[in-house]
Amino acid sequence: MRLFSVNTGMPREVEWHGRPVSTGIFKEPVQGRVAVRQLNLEGDGQADLTVHGGKDKAIYCYSTAHYDYWKKELPGRELAPGAFGENLTIDAPTDDQIFLGDRYRIGTAETIVTQPRLPCYKLGVRFGDDGMVKRFLASGRMGFYLAVTREGTVAAGDAMDLIERDSNALPVSEVPRLFVAKQYTAADATQVKKLLAAPALPDSWKNYFHDRLP
Repeated sequence: MRLFSVNTGMPREVEWHGRPVSTGIFKEPVQGRVAVRQLNLEGDGQADLTVHGGKDKAIYCYSTAHYDYWKKELPGRELAPGAFGENLTIDAPTDDQIFLGDRYRIGTAETIVTQPRLPCYKLGVRFGDDGMVKRFLASGRMGFYLAVTREGTVAAGDAMDLIERDSNALPVSEVPRLFVAKQYTAADATQVKKLLAAPALPDSWKNYFHDRLP
């Protein structure tokens, strides 16, 4: 895997449905090497730290394969890197081939996959379409977050090398699938129990799934 683009952006205020909204979802590609810190990339920020950012969501990644899908779904719309609010646009497999707890070396930084993205209404703000959140969820193309285990620098073109994977880990795509499932089958319940045992998955997710188990 390789970085196609590194994207950052600070929070800005925009008008949405007649009221001001502060959001950091507008990201743009940057040139050169960018410092990777424990909580975010240099030059990047989030507007609402109660639901965005933090050590478990330091870096958001989205695959160029997902862009291929959206270019067909949203014909005529310009989709430059960073369009979905991601920090790293990556030439990488889809989310079913990225696993919770995967450890990646990117440039001189080291990271770990912690969770998928769940979109909020600000994705609709970014695209000027309230229906975009529902479409994003239905697509199953969530992307994933990284926590930073070793600070460093990254740049477009850097390799994203897998340095460790747990043989029992679940693909990150299982998390949103089980999140939206209305009822759990016996097989689903088994998967949820594996999620509860995943060290990298944040407690907020574990609490949700624990409460849903029969």
